[in-house]
Amino acid sequence: MSTHFSCVGCGKCCTSHHIPLTLSEAIRWVQQQGELLVLVEAFLEDGQGISPVQREHAEQRSLPVWCGETRAYVAITFAAYNPGRCMRLDADNRCSIYDERPLVCRIYPMEINPHLPLRPHMKDCPPHAWEQGPTLIHGGRLQDVELITLIERSRQADQDEISQKAAICAALGIRTSALKGDGFTAYRPYGPDFLAATEQVMTNPPMDAATDWTLHVSHRELAEQLKATGALIASALTQTDYGFIALSAA
Repeated sequence: MSTHFSCVGCGKCCTSHHIPLTLSEAIRWVQQQGELLVLVEAFLEDGQGISPVQREHAEQRSLPVWCGETRAYVAITFAAYNPGRCMRLDADNRCSIYDERPLVCRIYPMEINPHLPLRPHMKDCPPHAWEQGPTLIHGGRLQDVELITLIERSRQADQDEISQKAAICAALGIRTSALKGDGFTAYRPYGPDFLAATEQVMTNPPMDAATDWTLHVSHRELAEQLKATGALIASALTQTDYGFIALSAA
């Protein structure tokens, strides 16, 4: 069985989607007056928050940190904040920076996570986008060699940049994560502060980017369960610098 795809220019994938960015793309986005979203999730060393099948990939793009008396693996995503139309989408639904568009935009509609199969019905593209164009997947294998290369570049960037992202978060005072599978903590740093933190980290890289983190979870029962492992749980009453996105609401 084959899956075909051809972009029909509807602009839906560029509307109301927060686009994951590499570090250099995030810097350029903010320099060009775009707003940035920092999304954080973590799983614990004992495996809470992650399935055994996904653990290897998740560890590769995470940084081990202390969370109370236990270790957590924190994954950090810098994303273009697009609550509506992307600021780079023109009146004709065309990307005004097409030749310089982010890596994730070049990869779409494919998934970067190797454990997430492409599911056309979950994409915003209209049905006829999947009824025309070249063969995208055949026999369960991606056919486009360039796309395969881009996906590997994206995964490698996740691995290579996690220490820098964690150091930037530390400089911005970001130290609360959600538990993977339960949700995300979401921060919207002030642009100049983000650029200053980035310059600081790149000019004087810290010897150790890891710092103590806390976890924000969706309900009391889960909080008590994690406390029993020694994890440090954030008090929602005292945390006002981030939002919590529960996966049920994502």
